[in-house]
Amino acid sequence: MSHAASPSTPRRSRLALYLDLIRWNRPAGWLVLVWPTLAALWVASEGFPGWHLLLVFVLGTVLMRSAGCCVNDIADRDFDKHVKRTTQRPITSGQVSVKEAIAVGVVLALVALGLVLTTRWEAVAWSVPAVLFTILYPFTKRFFSMPQAFLGIAFNFGIVIAFAAVLGTVTATGWVLWLANMFLVLAYDTEYAMVDRDDDLKIGMKTSAITLGRFDVAGIMLFFALCWLLTLWALWPYALGWPFALGMAAAAAQIAWHYTLIRGRTREGCFVAFSKSHWIGATLFAGIALGFALR
Repeated sequence: MSHAASPSTPRRSRLALYLDLIRWNRPAGWLVLVWPTLAALWVASEGFPGWHLLLVFVLGTVLMRSAGCCVNDIADRDFDKHVKRTTQRPITSGQVSVKEAIAVGVVLALVALGLVLTTRWEAVAWSVPAVLFTILYPFTKRFFSMPQAFLGIAFNFGIVIAFAAVLGTVTATGWVLWLANMFLVLAYDTEYAMVDRDDDLKIGMKTSAITLGRFDVAGIMLFFALCWLLTLWALWPYALGWPFALGMAAAAAQIAWHYTLIRGRTREGCFVAFSKSHWIGATLFAGIALGFALR
């Protein structure tokens, strides 16, 4: 179903609407995914993993995040009408039909699968539950008090698949990095949930920001600290020298900055914190990549 555009609103092309659907203009959503995945790829390879795997994982991450946006907007189309930030999303506003969104999501997921098929079968095997969790996540917001944890599992499959693609298995280091990133997802997605908390309370949506209540800021800072400590524990044996130390210091400085943004619990501050959270992953990855290069 497509609503006719009003005389004052120019009709938008399908491509423009589809790019809106997959949040093309908001790269923070795929950047928070790509940096931990690349860090895992470098750790599993103990250095540069080669252009083939680099291309597969960067493109695959962008494609799967885009497919996830399609699933999320289909699932939330009735809720999004009541949230200030989401009323104009293509499906909610009637500019893109549910059937169209399903078609876009399926095509994107199939292209991502095609990329994974060029790696090891173990990576392909892990990509199956990754797709299932991506589809299921939006529906957990109806009944699960901490849907951000479910999102963390869905987002973290890049780490698992990276280890499987390089080594054919997921090592203990891989699982510690998986847990570290789980806490990072809990931190930044709770910041995101704080933006919509008033609207979510009205419509009965469950989020970690609502569940944590007045302990939301303390909870976020604890999640950040656990991510930082687990990353240090996982990578200390690799002796990555000053670049890794610098990356960890830059991440710690950003975590402190996030506290100044969210402590007032304003929509604006919390949204800035979420939208800049990918820089934590970027600095950690830079420290890891440079550390391996100079080791």
